Amino acid sequence: MTLRVSGKVVTPTGVIRQGCVEIVGDRIQAIAEYPSVRDGHWIVPGFVDMHTHGGGGHTFTTGDAASAREAAGFHLRHGTTTLLASLVSSPLALMREATAAYRPLVESGVLAGVHFEGPYLSADRCGAQNPEFLRDPSTDELAELIELGGGTVRMVTLAPERDGALEAIELLVARGVVAAVGHTDATWAQTRAAVDAGASVGTHLFNGMRPVHHREPGPVVALLDAPNVICELVADGVHLHDGMLTFAASTAGPERTALITDAMAAAGMPDGEYELGGQSVTVADGVARLSRDGAIAGSTLTMDAALRHAVAAGVALPDACRMVATTPARAIGLGDQVGALQSGLRADLVVLDDELNVVRVMRAGTWME
Repeated sequence: MTLRVSGKVVTPTGVIRQGCVEIVGDRIQAIAEYPSVRDGHWIVPGFVDMHTHGGGGHTFTTGDAASAREAAGFHLRHGTTTLLASLVSSPLALMREATAAYRPLVESGVLAGVHFEGPYLSADRCGAQNPEFLRDPSTDELAELIELGGGTVRMVTLAPERDGALEAIELLVARGVVAAVGHTDATWAQTRAAVDAGASVGTHLFNGMRPVHHREPGPVVALLDAPNVICELVADGVHLHDGMLTFAASTAGPERTALITDAMAAAGMPDGEYELGGQSVTVADGVARLSRDGAIAGSTLTMDAALRHAVAAGVALPDACRMVATTPARAIGLGDQVGALQSGLRADLVVLDDELNVVRVMRAGTWME
C-alpha cells in the first residue's frame, strides 16, 4: 500500500511547489509532481540533532534509560526523528553506565547513538562543563567504551591541544567513531593537526573556543576552512549573533553546516532551577546559564525553533533544511539512511505550516501521536 503526503516538498535539489512524497512501508518510494495540490503545507525531511543533552524535563547526561527515552520523545514531537544522546564531562564509571544503558535504545532505534562531549576538553574553554572531570584523552578508555557499546558510541568531542588527543582521534576514526573538535584553546596549527588526524566535526563553532585573531586564527578559522569538516551552529540567538550565524553558514555552505540544539533538560519547560553534569543551572527568559558564574549552559532550543530562527536570520528554507537534516545525518555517518526526502531513504518527514510550526511528524513511515 502506498501512502502519499502532498504539499510543498523540500527535496535535496530544491522545492517542488506542487509535490507528493510516496511512501511504501518505512521507505520513501518516490518524490513526484502532484498538480492537483493547492497551497499545501511544507513537507520537509525529519530533523537530525547530532548534539542534545535532553529536553522536556529529562536528560541524557545521567545515563538513565527511562529519562533518555522521554527526552527523545520530547524532541520527536518537535520534528527530530534522529538524534544522538549527548553526555557532558563525566567520570569513566558514568560513561560506562550510560553506554551500557543506552545500547538497547540505539539497537531499537530510539537513539542514533551516544555523543561524549568531553571529558577530554580544555579547562580554559570548558564553559558549562564540570572542571572536576576534565582530563587528557585516553585511548584505553575510548577503546573500552567503543567495545562496550557495540556501535553505540558515535561521536566524541575533544580538545586537540591536550596530551594524547591526536592518538585518540586516530583511534576513534579507525573504529568508525566521529571525532569532533570543541571546548578548545587550540591554535590554528593544532586544530589543523587534529583535522589531518581525522577530526571531521566542529562542536558548536565559536562557543567554547579560542576566539579568532588576525595573527592567530585559532580553531574557528581552521575548522571553517577545512573542506571535510562539518561545523555545528546553535541557532538560538543566544549562542551566536545572527550575523555570525549567517556568516558561518555562507562561508562553509549548507553542505558543511549543521544546526544543533545543544538542548538540556529545561527545553520545553518553565524557567527555574535545573542541573547539568552535577552543576546547578538557572533558566531565565528561556536562557540556561550556570548558577555560579553565568556561563551559557546548553540551550532550551528545539530543532523546529532552530529552523525558524535560521530562516528568519536570512537562510533560505531549502538550505536551512539541509542544515537541520541532510548535513547532520551525513556528519554522523547516516546520510545513506536518513536526512532527506529522497527515494530509498527512511520515511522521516515533518509537516510544517507557513509559519514553519510543526503540524505533524512521521518517522519510518508512521505518523507520531
